[in-house]
Amino acid sequence: MNTIRLTVAQALVKFLNNQYVEFDGKEQKFVKGIFTIFGHGNVVGLGQALHQDAGDLVVHQGRNEQGMAHAAVAYAKQKHRKQIYACTSSVGPGAANMVTAAATATANNIPVLLLPGDTFATRQPDPVLQQVEQPHDLSISTNDAFRAVSKYWDRVSRPEQLMTAMINAMRVLTSAADTGAVTIALPQDVQAEAYDYPEYFFKKRIHRIERRPAAESSIKDAVELIKRKKKPILVCGGGVRYSEAAQSLSDFAESFNIPFGETQAGKSAIEWMHPLNLGGIGVTGNLAANLIAKETDLVIGVGTRFTDFTTASKRLFLNPNVEFLTINISEYHANKLDATKVVADAKAGLDAIRAKLEKEGYKSKYINEIREAKDAWLKELNRLFNVEYKEEGFKPEVAGHIDEVLPEFYKDTGSCLTQTNVLGELDKLLDEDAIVVGASGSLPGDLQRVWCPKKPNTYHMEYGYSCMGYEVSGALGVKLAVPDKEVYAMVGDGSYLMLHSELVTSIQERKKINVLLFDNMAFGCINNLQMSQGIGSFGTEFRFRDEETGMLSGGLIPIDFAKSAAGYGVKTYKVKTIEQLREAIEDSKKQKISTLIDIKILPKTMTDGYESWWHVGVPEVSKNEKVQRAHNEMKENLSKARQY
Repeated sequence: MNTIRLTVAQALVKFLNNQYVEFDGKEQKFVKGIFTIFGHGNVVGLGQALHQDAGDLVVHQGRNEQGMAHAAVAYAKQKHRKQIYACTSSVGPGAANMVTAAATATANNIPVLLLPGDTFATRQPDPVLQQVEQPHDLSISTNDAFRAVSKYWDRVSRPEQLMTAMINAMRVLTSAADTGAVTIALPQDVQAEAYDYPEYFFKKRIHRIERRPAAESSIKDAVELIKRKKKPILVCGGGVRYSEAAQSLSDFAESFNIPFGETQAGKSAIEWMHPLNLGGIGVTGNLAANLIAKETDLVIGVGTRFTDFTTASKRLFLNPNVEFLTINISEYHANKLDATKVVADAKAGLDAIRAKLEKEGYKSKYINEIREAKDAWLKELNRLFNVEYKEEGFKPEVAGHIDEVLPEFYKDTGSCLTQTNVLGELDKLLDEDAIVVGASGSLPGDLQRVWCPKKPNTYHMEYGYSCMGYEVSGALGVKLAVPDKEVYAMVGDGSYLMLHSELVTSIQERKKINVLLFDNMAFGCINNLQMSQGIGSFGTEFRFRDEETGMLSGGLIPIDFAKSAAGYGVKTYKVKTIEQLREAIEDSKKQKISTLIDIKILPKTMTDGYESWWHVGVPEVSKNEKVQRAHNEMKENLSKARQY
């Protein structure tokens, strides 16, 4: 047996360089590169290996471990899970910073390979710098925190363990049904230990991502179910995009006149103007999709996890005769809602059912309902895009909460821009092939409702974990995936303040991203939630502490985000009028470096809900009558929802 003597870290790098995927006959390298933040736990092990011979791996220098890992997640998501980045950190706080990103990846079923340094396997220097000691179990380290948020977790405590660890890592990373974060903890002493690895460990490995076909019995069940139904609706989930099944879903919808709603992950699989595309569905869905969903007698979920936001906490589909059909590569997700399940690749499942159903001559019984619902929404959309503030008698979209703050905000900032008006303008100004990135706050709801993708795969929303701080890092990951497109991070001030460190990395890498920062001086989305449940505005507006009351009820905190970002070398703009917005967008398109547009947005001018409900835990007992009423409303809505 031929062997190669390498350190564990050197062997890992060599192995990663020889991993490939094949999908629909197309072969490509699977691991594009690695994001690094070096510390004592990885710099002399994995750092040395990468310095000596990184092979084809592109090595990036991150600024924050969570940020760089989110960039890696976004890259894989935009690449439809066909190519990934790895991420390495030091032991302790560096590793802990990646736990959130691991959860983001796993919640969204997106592959990412995390390689945190670990404490010494020999324990000789214990406690090593940044080690957490647990007296009841000395084998525990910070990296055990990854267990709860990883689809596969392993610790390489001996050099020869690297082989089985990495073979299993690739199994999960290339699994269409069960991918997510993979964590391989690397003790810092073991990284540097040498071993005689067999040459066959480093052979070129092609991981074929196969289209799992549907079982004939499942196809038959699906066809019989659809034939019994008059007004079905399709739900286009993220699996449609990852399977690259958009054309199949479009063909299916057109063949049988079945409209479709979009989840956050599925949006932009098909352009918004398709006559059967109802747009976003669920809690953050629009009027058209939710009106049709209310009356449908069959929900056909394609590549969707049926989250609470998609089903409006299982209260969206109110027809007493409604049934569910799922087409999903994951048996777990296919099994939800007591559905008739077709466990298959989205494209393979849709094509197989369509072939059988066409022979039955099936057509839905919709007459004018789809067109009428879309027309009603287009009328509302036009209204939203043209909402302008008036000092006298103005009623915001989310009214009756803190209406008195609007004139205060206008006085302090000089801006009276409304969020829906700005989004309408951006919808016209951005290039049709530009990609918008979002994750948290009120913007995902607004974007799922009102954003109008003209080209496929131009809407990138992380809403499985809805992680604040994803947006800027995510934009960098998307830009690395599609460097020839303009990429826009749609981010609120609260999320931007949480994490925007990879904006500096975008400057370093000369990968231009554009940050559209919506500043309403609040955690506006959560303020909406607390006040809609009868609670007053508490801890969600960005205000100074009042010296007399001791409460956070003083004046609004002004932040010059443009000035701050300019210090990084970003081209910045300050926007308080629509004309300034137009000028800023047009000028930003001419720039070669990353840009940030600081847009001051009136609070409470985001969209409100349409025919939906969201189950949150409203207190059963309260001194506040409004809270008690909200609890009673929750119980009433819950009585109309499925229990599981």
